[in-house]
Amino acid sequence: MTTTYYATDPTEVRVSVSAVVRRRDDPRMILLMKRSDNEHWGLPGGYVEPGESVTVATRREVREETGFEIEVGSLIGVYSEPKTQVVEYADRRRVQIVNLCFEAIAGRQGELGTPDETLELGFFGADALPEPFVPIHEIRLSDAASARETVSVR
Repeated sequence: MTTTYYATDPTEVRVSVSAVVRRRDDPRMILLMKRSDNEHWGLPGGYVEPGESVTVATRREVREETGFEIEVGSLIGVYSEPKTQVVEYADRRRVQIVNLCFEAIAGRQGELGTPDETLELGFFGADALPEPFVPIHEIRLSDAASARETVSVR
C-alpha cells in the first residue's frame, strides 16, 4: 500500500487532525511516527470521525498511533491548500485533506491502538528530523516553531 503526496484532482474532501506532541521535560523534542503505508516519518494524526470534536479526534489519533495520552493545546494552523493537501491512496482515492494541527504535551504512554499503522516511534529535535519525512507535515512543524501569535491558515 502506498500514499502519494501532492496529487491533483481530488475526488473527496475530508477533515483531519494532527499534533506536534512535545515532551514535558524537554519541549524541543517532538514525537514522530514512521508510517506503515509509505515508510515516511511524520506527525501523528488522522481523520475526524462522525460525532467527534477535533480535540477528541486528536487525542484518539495520537493514542492509537503512538500509545501516548496527550494534553491538546492551542491550534497551530489550518491547512487546506489543494496544491499541497491532496493525497492519493493505494485504492486511487484522491483526498483533499483539510487539516487542523494542534500543539500537545505527551503524557503517559500505553499500548498502540493501531499497531499496523506505525513502524517506529521516537522523539526528535526539529533540527534532526528523520528521513524520509512526510512533505505535507514540514510546513506544520515550521509554523509550530515560529511561535506566531496568530493561527496559520494555509
